Amino acid sequence: MSEPPRAAVVALGVTAAVVLNLAVYAIGRAAGATYRFTSRGEPAEVDALTVAGFSAVPLLIGLTAVALLAPRAGWVATAALIAGPLLAVVTVPLMTVPADFDTASTAALAICHLMLVPVIVVAVLRMRTRRPAPA
Repeated sequence: MSEPPRAAVVALGVTAAVVLNLAVYAIGRAAGATYRFTSRGEPAEVDALTVAGFSAVPLLIGLTAVALLAPRAGWVATAALIAGPLLAVVTVPLMTVPADFDTASTAALAICHLMLVPVIVVAVLRMRTRRPAPA
């Protein structure tokens, strides 16, 4: 089976993350999440566009870096398999939990962060440079 082009893996990974996180956002909204918080003393709200952007942009940057660098330096994929999920998980207590969201909003946004983990793992594994078997 041939490997998909790396650009396709990046595009599919980013698209999957956005779709999954928008679904989580919608479910959260249906469950009563307001996504309102206070920023610099002013009321603010996380909207669907923000969820899409915060899902797409970091993933696009990270997966593009893997796509470009992994063929030249195999360790990049291994590092991405550790750093990507770690960043997705660590940002929950660093960004989501400290904000003054209601419980449903906190839970939904935390799940959005965690939804990135399987997307990162699958995409990076698809781009990992295969070493030929020793002869």
